[in-house]
Amino acid sequence: MSIDSPTAAIPRPPARTAPAPVMTGAQAVVRSLDLLGVTDVFGLPGGAIMPVYDPLMDDEHVRHILVRHEQGAGHAAEGYAAASGRVGVAIATSGPGATNLVTAIADAYMDSVPLVCITGQVFSTLMGTDAFQEADIVGITMPITKHSFLVKSADEIPGAIAAAFEIASTGRPGPVLVDITKDAQQAEAPFVWPPKIDLPGYRPVTKAHGKQIQAAAQLLTTAKKPVLYVGGGAIRSNASAELKVLAEATGAPVVTTLMARGAFPDSHEQHLGMPGMHGTVPAVLALQESDLIVSLGARFDDRVTGKAALFAPNAQVVHVDIDPAEISKIRTADVPIVGDLREVLIDLEAAFRTADAENTHDYTEWWTYLNGLREEFPLGYTPTTDGLLSPQHVIQRIGEMTGPEGVYASGVGQHQMWAAQFIKYERPNAWLNSGGAGTMGYAVPAAMGAKVAQPERAVWAIDGDGCFQMTNQELATCVINDIPIKVAIINNSSLGMVRQWQTLFFDGRHSNTDLNTGHGTRRIPDFVKLAEAYGCLGIRVEKEEEIDAAIQLALDTNDRPVVIDFVVSADAMVWPMVPQGVSNSYVQYARDHSPTFNEQED
Repeated sequence: MSIDSPTAAIPRPPARTAPAPVMTGAQAVVRSLDLLGVTDVFGLPGGAIMPVYDPLMDDEHVRHILVRHEQGAGHAAEGYAAASGRVGVAIATSGPGATNLVTAIADAYMDSVPLVCITGQVFSTLMGTDAFQEADIVGITMPITKHSFLVKSADEIPGAIAAAFEIASTGRPGPVLVDITKDAQQAEAPFVWPPKIDLPGYRPVTKAHGKQIQAAAQLLTTAKKPVLYVGGGAIRSNASAELKVLAEATGAPVVTTLMARGAFPDSHEQHLGMPGMHGTVPAVLALQESDLIVSLGARFDDRVTGKAALFAPNAQVVHVDIDPAEISKIRTADVPIVGDLREVLIDLEAAFRTADAENTHDYTEWWTYLNGLREEFPLGYTPTTDGLLSPQHVIQRIGEMTGPEGVYASGVGQHQMWAAQFIKYERPNAWLNSGGAGTMGYAVPAAMGAKVAQPERAVWAIDGDGCFQMTNQELATCVINDIPIKVAIINNSSLGMVRQWQTLFFDGRHSNTDLNTGHGTRRIPDFVKLAEAYGCLGIRVEKEEEIDAAIQLALDTNDRPVVIDFVVSADAMVWPMVPQGVSNSYVQYARDHSPTFNEQED
């Protein structure tokens, strides 16, 4: 059209944009989950969250898995997140429904698990009146969440849920709570997507300072006895490949904490094992006697350091963490580095190669010493003498027969330590456990969530007879929803770890630790009958020659969950063991308690 066309001067109307659809707050919750790519949620309905469950019933994208207890929803969402790296989602109603999530929220907070919990709340007009099933869940969870949202208006829902996912999955991952009043769920408002996320003050640092990287690299070239101390941050940041590159470039020994099992392959010649209270002797003493600790996504937990004031007295410390609050919290860092571990490892490896261009570092004597420790203190166990199964052997065979592609979720206690010690982990996200909080009852629902996230993998819940009785009701959830997990109950008929401490530190006075679940004719409950009542395959194993056949049957059974009751000795203990609150400088103590020596005299 020419400029002098008679229609050229007619103003054009603005381009039309479709108006934002109007929907209820409950519909906005479900639609937000859809648009965030959520495919699976775990929950249990109740009065204050009921409006959300109505549109959820018709949604074609989100699979809701109805649990039997809200704690199970929380742990299942944790297991889902830990196995997949995606944000786990749990839903509960107000009051006791929300408070039943608290343990899982605290667990996720301690172990940096990305979790979003959506809870219903009473009508905003009733808040503060002690209304039926009212609880201040935002206040209750404030110390154990990255952030908590209280939503009282329908138009705020998309922004709150989107922000919750952003906070849960960025920086140091963790749990976020979104508490939504019932009137906000029922009211209507325009649904605007994507919402504007405004998080003042929330600016996670991902790129580390270059000078700090160079300083760390220089220390690696001059150290004589360095150790790469790898924590759970290596798993959460998906940094396993970059860790392997750095480790091989430096040639330094690697130790992986309880939360980092699988971040570095167990089969790698530079791996010394797990450090800490029940760590391998080489890993414990490598840290204790080092002159340089490069901490990678670890937090100097008391279970690793022992008495912190006496930990690694001659070591300089490079501390890498995405959470600045962890830097120098327990051990002062000579070189603090705040940033995403994966990015830091890439930069650190490049800086090390530059700093070590003339190959000046020499760890020969250090490796000679460490290899000597490996030969002197191999990880092992003493067979039982009471005719009952050795729990270490059972767990070792589960790992060997399932292989590194399996997923292993553990409860808390002796069986947790044996699973960390005697299963060989070659990849990240294969080992799931409650490390920081130490939550009994974690294994079964976490395995359930992991199987939903990774349906092609064999998923084991390695549980104790005490832990199993806290959350075994989720077997019903597994059966009804076709989630065929495998459960190995390491049944020593007791609260095993408490019993071990009572044996060692309370003169053998076993106060209230006998559970009467496995030995003799008295079995309360009978785990095989319980499994069958839930529709699972139940198996009992009491003889060593039955172990492999039972494990193989479990691996071959994929039409329902399998529960194996392994009746093991109550006298088996977790070794090595450094007592709580003492120094890790216990070469003689380790010698006395290594399975290569006569542990049964202790």
